[in-house]
Amino acid sequence: MRVVALDTTGREGSVALVEGQRVVAERRGDASRTHAERLPTEILTLLESGGVDLTEIDLFAVAAGPGSFTGLRIGIATIQGLAFVHGRRVAAVSALEALVHAADGGLRPGALVGAWMDAQRGEVFTALYRVAVAPPFAAERLIELESPSVCEPVRALVQWSSLIANEPVLFVGDGATAYRSVIGSRVPAAEIMAPPPLAGTIGLMGVSMAASDQAVDPAAVRPLYVRRPDAEIARDKRVHAAKEEPQPERRR
Repeated sequence: MRVVALDTTGREGSVALVEGQRVVAERRGDASRTHAERLPTEILTLLESGGVDLTEIDLFAVAAGPGSFTGLRIGIATIQGLAFVHGRRVAAVSALEALVHAADGGLRPGALVGAWMDAQRGEVFTALYRVAVAPPFAAERLIELESPSVCEPVRALVQWSSLIANEPVLFVGDGATAYRSVIGSRVPAAEIMAPPPLAGTIGLMGVSMAASDQAVDPAAVRPLYVRRPDAEIARDKRVHAAKEEPQPERRR
């Protein structure tokens, strides 16, 4: 099975070509340009360099979130368009789970892994998992202990305190590296891993999802935002402010 995989959850992102259980090629994106400027050219360039045509792709895989709202929309729309045109299905993957799968190479079953993505505004997207006895990149490989959420780093550590007490834990992601000192002050024995490019891992997870009939039609892909979009928050604030404004008295 040949898979094109895409990650646009962050500014840089990545794209990969996966064949079976092997990452054939993986490239980080050019962070100096937006995803809108780079896609779908980055995908086509990667395939051209490997001598593969889009008609030879069996499955498309994409990071469905959490992450940048704009990045997610562009990445998902790009993959949906390619999959629709070529009559293929899509594997929509959690970026938090992809981070843990990417870090799983040297981990034993039972290991605790916290995925932390920088959510800006002094917050992180987080989720906590335990590695299980299951094939690599399969959904059963990870046991979710804390579901995806967004909050301040200290608050996340407080919420996890009873789960990670007296156990070694690995934190992975740009949120973990950005708040290394916060983690170190409360979990001194924690190991911190910088985020690897995720597209290759997303492609391998996609292969597993397709094998278990978890890939979906392009139109069925939904983003995993975790945090509400800024436009919705701003709209609600305007509505609330309008309700709070004093109303002019009616003349009798």
